[in-house]
Amino acid sequence: MIPEEIGLDLLRTYVAVCRQGSLSKVAAQTGRTQSALSMQMRRLESLLDRPLFRRTGRGVVPTPEGEVFLGYATRILALSDEALSRLQRGAVRGGVRIGLAEEVATAALPAALGRLHRAYPDIHLDVVVEHSVALGRIWAEDGLDLMIGPTSVVVADALITWNVELQWTCAIDYDLDPERPLDLAAFAAPCLWRRRMLDALTAIGREHRVTFTSQSITALQAAVENGLGVGLLPPDSLRAGAVRTLETEPGVPEPLTVQYGLYAQDRRTPVMDAVIGVLRDEFQAAR
Repeated sequence: MIPEEIGLDLLRTYVAVCRQGSLSKVAAQTGRTQSALSMQMRRLESLLDRPLFRRTGRGVVPTPEGEVFLGYATRILALSDEALSRLQRGAVRGGVRIGLAEEVATAALPAALGRLHRAYPDIHLDVVVEHSVALGRIWAEDGLDLMIGPTSVVVADALITWNVELQWTCAIDYDLDPERPLDLAAFAAPCLWRRRMLDALTAIGREHRVTFTSQSITALQAAVENGLGVGLLPPDSLRAGAVRTLETEPGVPEPLTVQYGLYAQDRRTPVMDAVIGVLRDEFQAAR
């Protein structure tokens, strides 16, 4: 039984720290001091009598017990939001066309869209998943109502933006030989991540060659895990024990950051506003 002292605010803070991997970032976003936030997380660990975090060189990550609790905390918050939406809002019906960049569609989106369906079961979603450049073209041709994609492919103001840090990653047993060109697993051209990857390697004079391409981030993840080459992947795509990051390896650039945004066409409808509310909440936590 979860102690009654663990309220929704504490759960939201815990989920935010897990997603951000940094107490300082969450403290800055919520207007609290890092020491107060750290004390709050220690109190949560004391109430559960379990260690929920372990420290790394880049911040904090959930322990195995913390991962389990994160799943339950996310579900509790989703149910709370769903109940509030059902009680406060009338029935919203209709369709909406949503464009998702392929590289983010497998991360936080499924949970967000699940929340949306539970809160608004009469909304029909027409989801287009494409690589970023193609998604930008569809948006410019007015083929979408809402879009989540890189800010670099859209000439418009985003409702909200957030950064995704891309890590240089390889298989656990990958042989990073500085005397040989660096084998790369990358998205097929044209692709923002691919261009940033190649430009970063060229800037430091590192020889390289693309040995595996795909439009699917799941395929790239599998290619990296199985030693086909070095990939540039977001934290959500890194499976513990299957890959290692190359933060301190010679001849490997610093991690790259890509900014994403949530966009809406000017013709706002109640259906669009409902979807925007759920997606804004989801990605506000990722900022």
